[in-house]
Amino acid sequence: MSSPAPAQPADRFTWTDYRSWPDDERWELIDGLAYAMSAAPSIKHQDVVGRLFSRMEQQLRGRPCRPLVAPTDVKLSESDVVQPDILVVCNPCKITPSHIEGAPDLIVEVLSPGTSAKDLRDKKALYERAGVREYLVVDPLEQYAIRFLLGADGYDKGAVFAADETLSLTLLEGVEIPLWEVFEVPGPAAVEPTDS
Repeated sequence: MSSPAPAQPADRFTWTDYRSWPDDERWELIDGLAYAMSAAPSIKHQDVVGRLFSRMEQQLRGRPCRPLVAPTDVKLSESDVVQPDILVVCNPCKITPSHIEGAPDLIVEVLSPGTSAKDLRDKKALYERAGVREYLVVDPLEQYAIRFLLGADGYDKGAVFAADETLSLTLLEGVEIPLWEVFEVPGPAAVEPTDS
């Protein structure tokens, strides 16, 4: 079957086009342009996604906000459809049987070498425009996370969290994730008492 990738850069697609493409192919639409999802992510990428998701899911249990993991279609507009690594939706009306309708409250993208620029530039601009209130970018190779919060003037400059720090999610009150557990590295050293 022929690929639905645009033959010309000017080709624009919609949600209706997207829904007609083969289920065994993974695509995203940004401003109507089709982007093929990269080949299966690395094991390290998937490990980080899994550990992040499990900690979020545990801490959100019994609360109204629901975490979901890829592949989940998120329809931000008729010409913008994405499949973030992890997303959290606090409004149950946005959850349909087939996809998320509208901006999630939180999106997490775990970087891969082939998609880092898109995640940090194109998707960040899209999520800002769509009203995603908190955007988290996680680098499994360099072992850090950047948290962007949406304000009146768009996303802030971002707060960086190192591998030995606890990531606090502003939107999800009380959700804190020890990044050393996510990256499987030694945690912060215990402070030794000093003799006085």
